[in-house]
Amino acid sequence: MRLLIVSAYFDNHRGGIEIVAGRLAGEFRRAGQTVTWLASEIGGTCASDDERDRRVGVPVFNGIENIFGIPFPIPAPKGLGMIRREVERADVVMLHDCLYPTNIVAFLVARLLGKPVLVTQHIANVPYRNPILRGLMKLMTRLVTRPMLAGADQTVFISNITAKAFAAVRYPRRPRLIFNGVDTDIFHPAASDGERAAVRKELGLPLDRPVALFVGRFVEKKGLHILHQAARLGEDIVWAFAGWGALDPRQWGFPNVRVYSGLGAATLAPLYRASDAFVLPSTGEGLPLVLQEALACGVPAVCGAETAHADERLAQLLHAVSIDDREPAEIAREVVLSVRAAIRERRHDQFASVASWYSWPRAGQLYLDLMNMISTQAAAAQPRPTPSVLWQPGVDR
Repeated sequence: MRLLIVSAYFDNHRGGIEIVAGRLAGEFRRAGQTVTWLASEIGGTCASDDERDRRVGVPVFNGIENIFGIPFPIPAPKGLGMIRREVERADVVMLHDCLYPTNIVAFLVARLLGKPVLVTQHIANVPYRNPILRGLMKLMTRLVTRPMLAGADQTVFISNITAKAFAAVRYPRRPRLIFNGVDTDIFHPAASDGERAAVRKELGLPLDRPVALFVGRFVEKKGLHILHQAARLGEDIVWAFAGWGALDPRQWGFPNVRVYSGLGAATLAPLYRASDAFVLPSTGEGLPLVLQEALACGVPAVCGAETAHADERLAQLLHAVSIDDREPAEIAREVVLSVRAAIRERRHDQFASVASWYSWPRAGQLYLDLMNMISTQAAAAQPRPTPSVLWQPGVDR
């Protein structure tokens, strides 16, 4: 099959959705498929000469993310033609989430050309604190996301949360739940206390104080406003932040805050292992990949109560905090208490089963089975051409 993967950004943007898109693209190629990945050209495309591993960067306006921290790249006019050409080449179009303009255009072109579409929906509604943004998100979910899910040949959810959020949609085919994988060659527990101590020394982290780690974009959705208060209240804890974004913890001026930027998977994994707890008070997410990675590294995690139900198997491993309409300082107090409890109650044997739950090869094969099915059914549904008349009575040929 010629597969077209469409996401808002490439994996050099370092967001969870695009990292998932990149890992699945690799699994599809290893299975012998021809893969084209189309996304915004922000930060470059990491082009490849391999025809089976193409990346097409679409020129976009990315000012909304630059100004407000909300990822929403808008294709330039030239990009619309690029999207159409790539959809035309493809046998199956795979979209990662619905509310990105590149994905919306690819969906409309695919429907116009009769190309089968699989949508992987990562997130549900994001409850922004700003009432205008919150209302706009709800409106776009109703007007765009739900119709796209109803119009796709196959929908896949990456968590129970997103599946339940869109349970009322009338799907043409039963949605599937496929959890993202974890690379356990990279993300695994520390071999010894000596390894953790060596990493802390290298990263400038103290050996005699607990470390709580956050990984992700520094934006409101991820709970940075809550962690700001938590770092102020939890002075006995060192709060480590790995990521980037507008709400940069460096600007808080707290002596117990450390910030690490530009870490990839191989350099991020030791930071997980060197930490005593992982903290992610985010909202409106499915099952964040960073949460899976932290647990695979044997690190107890504190997260929002909604996120804790993304996969029921995780409930016993997570310390859940209700992220609701209370003041951030009140939520932050619960986060600090939960971090301390997670560190105190940590058992090294708790996380052994996580590695067996999440597999990239298994996820990739499940997707390929679905795409083979919808591709075959789309081909069967195409009207067959009327055969030419070779002979008719009384007509010489």
